[in-house]
Amino acid sequence: MTGAPTPDLDLLSDLVARARRAGADAADAVLVDSASVSIAQRLGVLERIERSESREAGLRVFIGRRQAVVSTSDLSPGALAELAGRALAIARTVPEDPFAGLADPGALLAGEPPDLDTCEEAEPATETLRARVRAAEEAARAVPGVTNSEGAEAGWTRATLALATSAGFARAYRSSRHSVGVSVIAGEGTAMERDYDHASAIFAADLEDAAAVGRRAGERAVRRLNPRRVKTARVPVLFEPRVARGLVGNLAAAASGAAVARGTSFLKDRLGRRVFAGGVAVIDDPLRRRGLRSRPFDGEGVAGRRLALVEDGVLTTWLLDSRSARQLGLATTGHASRGTSSPPAPAPTNLYLAPGPDSPEALMRDAGAGLLVTEMMGMGVNLVTGDYSRGAAGFWIEGGEPAYPVSEVTVAGNLAEMFANLAPASDLVFRYGTDSPTVRVDGMTVAGT
Repeated sequence: MTGAPTPDLDLLSDLVARARRAGADAADAVLVDSASVSIAQRLGVLERIERSESREAGLRVFIGRRQAVVSTSDLSPGALAELAGRALAIARTVPEDPFAGLADPGALLAGEPPDLDTCEEAEPATETLRARVRAAEEAARAVPGVTNSEGAEAGWTRATLALATSAGFARAYRSSRHSVGVSVIAGEGTAMERDYDHASAIFAADLEDAAAVGRRAGERAVRRLNPRRVKTARVPVLFEPRVARGLVGNLAAAASGAAVARGTSFLKDRLGRRVFAGGVAVIDDPLRRRGLRSRPFDGEGVAGRRLALVEDGVLTTWLLDSRSARQLGLATTGHASRGTSSPPAPAPTNLYLAPGPDSPEALMRDAGAGLLVTEMMGMGVNLVTGDYSRGAAGFWIEGGEPAYPVSEVTVAGNLAEMFANLAPASDLVFRYGTDSPTVRVDGMTVAGT
């Protein structure tokens, strides 16, 4: 979608103009228009078909350095007129925020937005989604050893995000997503284990085959049967991609300008310093074609650009929106994210840890003994101190190969030390929006018996 006038942009521009006429010094407005379909089945029986549509607008107004945000799903002229008045009434009563304000006009997207190929316009037929859930669950249940199913689900969404500001910015973009996932159980009685798999893509043609997703879920569940406990030890720990991505997310949260400005990040004094081994890179790229989180501009209208958050092991920047950038005396990096009912806050887009030179098998062989983590539980990450402690399951490594399944263990360390001792493998695949290859972290504590 280009920056040409559309009904959505006309509505938002009119809403901003109403706010200015009513006394706002500045304002911006955002509209999210979305449609979604989801289908679920369990044990071959259709359990749910849902279709939803929503259309909601949010208005942010400024009186000096005071700001207020209000939202509505009633987009009639009368309701929008009332919205502007309500926002201004709130803004007059809140404390001043010295860092509040619209983005610097010089940072806004200029010219036509790049074509990122982020939307498949056609809505899939219901039978297409039903075929996906059937294929996924049937393939998972066909794996020998699988005894039950928690169900399969397929879905599709399409959304438009439009933004207009009193600085003259008015643009919109569209996105879509197809998805399929399944969770199954292997074993009987007290010796049961569950696992799952999931895939998503912007275009249906890029979505992984549903049967392949199902088979992988079933195989993963069966591999986990008859787990053992292990003795507490300090060993290398490998994280497979779907759990390693959590470490990348921890880095992004600690590198958020809002957390740094509050002093609540263990990285707050590490900008420009080495936090990973040499050669390690972490990239955020909102302009990747068909990326799950691609966007031409952020929640303030700032142009998107590829950013090396970590380069050659060195932390090079924070993830910043305009407010956190002002707090830190820096320029926004174009990472403002927002909905209709809250002000912008920094968040990553297509974030990934760049692959390393060695295969996962090579990293495992080099480890000799240790733990391969395939699932994590709990939320034991303290971003203020970097302390890390989470429940885990996976496979014990002996002789450089997975030897037997392991459960009921805790993996512990400190993120600063973990990052410094992290080695990425070569198996990066873009699957989630925040992605990672397999990684090995040396010197972690695995707490068992």
